[in-house]
Amino acid sequence: MAGNIIEVTDATFPTEVLKSPVPVLVDFWAIWCAPCRMIAPTVEQIAEEYAGRLKVAKMNVDENPMTPARYGIKGIPTLILFKDGEEKERIIGVTAKENIVRMFAPYLGEV
Repeated sequence: MAGNIIEVTDATFPTEVLKSPVPVLVDFWAIWCAPCRMIAPTVEQIAEEYAGRLKVAKMNVDENPMTPARYGIKGIPTLILFKDGEEKERIIGVTAKENIVRMFAPYLGEV
């Protein structure tokens, strides 16, 4: 896993994501998911470019079933932006980097 991306679990999700002082982009994925592998390099680029302003986390849905169920994750990859402990935006499926940045930029105070 890239250095700027943290792996979260059902146990660490409340602390790492919901209580984070900065917005958190969570990538819900699974090892067997080809589209998840396709979007992974984009998520890694975002983690590097926005380090310090945006926390990027990945959650394996097979190993951590409780949190995806709580947020109604039906398809993966699903990217959810959390800020102040709440879901703000969601993208399901593979999309361009620009679309992901457009999703979270307003929450960083950038446009």
